[in-house]
Amino acid sequence: MPGPLHMIEVTRLNGTTFTLNALYIERMESAHDTTITLTTGTKYIVKDSEEEIRKKIWKFYQEVHLLANPHVRGEEESEE
Repeated sequence: MPGPLHMIEVTRLNGTTFTLNALYIERMESAHDTTITLTTGTKYIVKDSEEEIRKKIWKFYQEVHLLANPHVRGEEESEE
């Protein structure tokens, strides 16, 4: 059963999975494993690649129509 819409599933190094709130991801870094840093400062090291996580986040954004907002896409409304 899928989790709440704002969550993405990632895999710990020991193989167990957990869900993470995609809205709180501040940055990702990868060497061998991927480190996810949240806006709270909490860090998680996961097996998922940065690319896999980006795809999950993109899918989440599409599902909640987050990118339908022109301000989120970086588009400015022009005043004439």
